[in-house]
Amino acid sequence: MRILVTGAAGFAGSHFVDALLADAYRGWEGARVTAFDLRPVPRRHARVEAVRGDVGDPFLLRELLPGHDAVVHFADATHADTAELVRTNVLGTHTLLDALRGSGVERTVVVSTADVYGPRTDGGPWTEDQPLRPDTPYAASRAAADLVARSAWHTHGVDLSVTRSAPCYGPRQHPDRPLPRRLTALLEGTRPRGREDRPGPSEWLHVDDHCRAVHLVLNRGRAGETYHVGGEPVAPAALTERLHTLTGTRAAHHRDTGTPRRALDDSRLREELGWTPAVSFDRGLADTVRWYRDHPGWWTAARHTREAATAAA
Repeated sequence: MRILVTGAAGFAGSHFVDALLADAYRGWEGARVTAFDLRPVPRRHARVEAVRGDVGDPFLLRELLPGHDAVVHFADATHADTAELVRTNVLGTHTLLDALRGSGVERTVVVSTADVYGPRTDGGPWTEDQPLRPDTPYAASRAAADLVARSAWHTHGVDLSVTRSAPCYGPRQHPDRPLPRRLTALLEGTRPRGREDRPGPSEWLHVDDHCRAVHLVLNRGRAGETYHVGGEPVAPAALTERLHTLTGTRAAHHRDTGTPRRALDDSRLREELGWTPAVSFDRGLADTVRWYRDHPGWWTAARHTREAATAAA
């Protein structure tokens, strides 16, 4: 089994690669991995071939794809201007899926996000038939990529599925993301600025549970189908309190806005593929806080690298 993972140097992509190399998925033991990313892939392993390249490069992809059994497309620009978001997320997805035609690759999963639905305004969890109503350039680029994926399946018969997940968390997530930003500020003894001390999402998914879901969809999902990967509902005030407790810092009082509700209906994933989350939020958050506490050099370097790149842009 040989699998190509785009965005393999990123948060979720790197965890997915680690799980493959640890033989965490039954039936995929011994799988060889092509770790594809524009950034350096730090993982060194006998079963990994690291390839630096742009997902928007059709010539490289057509040379690289033959010989692979499957592709998982994690590559995703988040902190960029609108032009770069469109180039990477939309055109990059199109270029990859176009290169898959005639490549011999049997199966593909395009990893997306619940952001494509826009802000939640109704009372019930969204099903996969919820209209796409993105309200940010990032969300719009992801929604467009999802539609490109659907058209590749419907028009050209590319055997693919799409996953859309709740907000993820876990070790090695970049410190500019919402939860690590608050967590690292607390570990540094500084207070997050203004509203940053009130985490917005009310549903959280551990990255390991996310990766297991992606593997299940890759292995047994229906072609042309979209699968939600939901998280555990957590009230924003409760999350803030847990972060302060785990970091041993003093919490300001925040008014609880009520019982959190699930944003995503993931019954399709649960009923068709048998997925259930394995990492409770309490355990996952404690493990995450411990990792950031033990690796200050990693997240300070990651922050400085991003700041330097932004200043140079």
